[in-house]
Amino acid sequence: MSEREIYITKFDLERLSSLIEEIRQHDDKRKMDLASLEKELDRGHIVEPEDVPKDVITMNSRIIFTDTDSKETMTVSLVFPSDADFEKKKISILSPIGTALLGYRVGDIIEWNVPSGKKSLRIDEVVYQPEAAGDYHL
Repeated sequence: MSEREIYITKFDLERLSSLIEEIRQHDDKRKMDLASLEKELDRGHIVEPEDVPKDVITMNSRIIFTDTDSKETMTVSLVFPSDADFEKKKISILSPIGTALLGYRVGDIIEWNVPSGKKSLRIDEVVYQPEAAGDYHL
């Protein structure tokens, strides 16, 4: 993954830290997912929800991105694992792509390793960001 600066809201940090602790206590199979998410959280620039730039991907954001290889465009929402639903294009924060998306901005290129090599996405638009909409409870 790219080492660009990412933004995390304090509210998202608190909820994700709680999620990490809960999973650590009850689900040994997901430790690798947790390590990736913790690494992203550790390097994030922590901001108040009302101070996060409007083009940053936060939890429950709906975004449009383009696969830089296939040029396929996709619209997805970044959600907590309990709300994930691939058919409804709701991507879990614990999936490799979900962890990769958190905190990045429109125009950023995100890279991460997949079994077939490297995957690269360009963030095209944040269609909905809870903080920008004043939905600080999401």
